[in-house]
Amino acid sequence: MEKLLDRFLRYVAVDTQSNEDSETQPSTDKQLNLLGTLRDELVAMGVEATLDEYGYVMASIPSNIEAKVPAIGFIAHVDTAPDASGADIKPQIINEYDGGEIELKGVPGLALKPSEFPEMLHYVGQTLITTDGTTLLGADDKAGVAEIMNAVQYIVENPGFRHGEIKIGFTPDEEIGRGVVKFDVKRFGADYAYTMDGGEVGELEFENFNAAYAKIHIQGRNVHPGYAKGKMRNAILIGMELNSLFPVEQKPEYTEGYEGFFHLIGINGSVEEADMTYIIRDHDRALFERKKEVILECAGFINRKYGEGTVTPVVKDQYFNMREQVEPHYHVVEKAVKAMEMAGVKPKIQPIRGGTDGANLSFKGLPCPNIFAGGLNFHGKMEYVPLESMEKASEVILNIITLYSEN
Repeated sequence: MEKLLDRFLRYVAVDTQSNEDSETQPSTDKQLNLLGTLRDELVAMGVEATLDEYGYVMASIPSNIEAKVPAIGFIAHVDTAPDASGADIKPQIINEYDGGEIELKGVPGLALKPSEFPEMLHYVGQTLITTDGTTLLGADDKAGVAEIMNAVQYIVENPGFRHGEIKIGFTPDEEIGRGVVKFDVKRFGADYAYTMDGGEVGELEFENFNAAYAKIHIQGRNVHPGYAKGKMRNAILIGMELNSLFPVEQKPEYTEGYEGFFHLIGINGSVEEADMTYIIRDHDRALFERKKEVILECAGFINRKYGEGTVTPVVKDQYFNMREQVEPHYHVVEKAVKAMEMAGVKPKIQPIRGGTDGANLSFKGLPCPNIFAGGLNFHGKMEYVPLESMEKASEVILNIITLYSEN
């Protein structure tokens, strides 16, 4: 049986960064390199698996028990975030971490420091996999991919392990919010599922942000600066004015828990015209809807001040809080709690300050909580994952399968 660490390192070596500016599905062809590998590995293990035109790997392991029990799915995404490079990753393996700073050797002077990331001290004595400081690591979500594949290999190699029907899914483009847009829940065939896409060990989530994005175009008027008085309208400065209208305390750096935010993630422009992109988040649906109204109201104020058409906002929903879809099937959460306890892991039920494929899947009729994959500091060069957390996640998968087989 391939070691979990070796499997994970093989997967992170494949560049699978998604591209939010692409209109294709999947958004980048390079994601298909890993997706094709996963399909082939499943088939080589004797598991029926397919890869479709949209980049979805779906696999099925038949039940080996007589009792009729629910079909349970496990899902992870292969793409890495556009925020940092996912190419030429050079992981560092820190055995028996001693609690000190970890030098990221690809960038002189850069280090993971417990003074800045105190949760590192939770993993003293364990094996940490870090970046070298030049790229992200890809534990989001190749840790989840490796954990699922590790569990599949265990099941295949241990025919005495009792289980109902098991469904496996790997998806592209989760990081750009399009992970399951064309995912066929009926074809997948699971009654309930879990995404292995959470953070540190013990995390269990069944509620997430409601999410939208706003793309705002600002039309200015460029005039030679020597003759601009009373004539020039600087689109960049108008954008700054617009941004100042949004509640300052509702920015990501000032919020936590269930608090929502407006987050400016991109600005590009000149005096003549500029474009700004925001993401809008809130757990509370009414507050979420109000935030979208605020965007439109502030745009309207600017248009009244500078003239109609100065600001053109487009606001579009991305996903919604899955709690309302999961809570009627709360046993899926209870099973995950029990599975963690069986693995010696203390469950930490908390809201996701983000989103997962599971949110959209839940609204497609597949209740799908999110379970820890073990990584921390996602989307950047400070990302790392404890090997022991990955091993626990794979054990939790097997425990969930066992619990459903005994139901």
